[in-house]
Amino acid sequence: MNDAPASATTPAACCGSDCCDEPAARSAENEAVKAAVRDKYAAIATGAATGCCDTRCCGSDGDGFSMIGDAYDAVEGYVAEADLSLGCGLPTEHARLRAGQTVLDLGSGAGLDAFVARRIVGEAGRVIGVDFTPAMVAKARANAEALGFGNVTFVEGDIEALPLEAAAVDVVISNCVLNLVPDKARAFAEMHRVLRPGGHFCISDVVYEGTMPEAVRRSAELYAGCVAGAMERSAYLAALDATGFRNVEVVRERAVEIPAGVLRPEEEAAWAAAGGALLSVTVHGERV
Repeated sequence: MNDAPASATTPAACCGSDCCDEPAARSAENEAVKAAVRDKYAAIATGAATGCCDTRCCGSDGDGFSMIGDAYDAVEGYVAEADLSLGCGLPTEHARLRAGQTVLDLGSGAGLDAFVARRIVGEAGRVIGVDFTPAMVAKARANAEALGFGNVTFVEGDIEALPLEAAAVDVVISNCVLNLVPDKARAFAEMHRVLRPGGHFCISDVVYEGTMPEAVRRSAELYAGCVAGAMERSAYLAALDATGFRNVEVVRERAVEIPAGVLRPEEEAAWAAAGGALLSVTVHGERV
């Protein structure tokens, strides 16, 4: 093997003294984010924590912030035991599900959206839930067993590297989970890979408009799962387009209230005046 020219090994030839290690640093940071999210959701699964919030941002009882409220109460297929108040939308409402389809639920948690989807696809269909928190997978499996749902399965796996074959599912759904994924481009690419040609996705997620105040980001660190990894709205949609999805559209959108005390009144007024907002969006797109 020929030796590389000496100049190619110097920091100057790379791009500077602190850029050559950037991929490794980014990887380490991503893994740290995943570990924090996994720990938080393991605590929720086991009952050691409630919702995506904690006492530092939502009051002394720790359950004062929910982006979904009681929206599921009137949904057919609702399973109370699987409802951990973690969603920010109703993706199944706009997912155009039909009997016999195979549906993948990303970040399936205790199984709520998977069970709602199962009611629509019926006995002839199949629902697969993927979650990277072992305690959540165990809880979802226990719920499915108690309900007698043999065509709903839950698998432990990372959304950035889904444990499914290519072109394996008809529909991908997800509810307030992709905002947690550090590498959204990889997650979107995995969605595209596992969808069959002609398949589609419907995902609910948190995005923002304007420039998110630093105080909101800092507060988001306190309730991993609410807004910590949110993308700017147009960038989020552009990333889905860039993945190869077509007819990407927001089918439902609503403002999300920032918990009291996160921003000072003048900060909140300034953000609103500049057109800034935190949003829950439900997005639909197709794989051609």
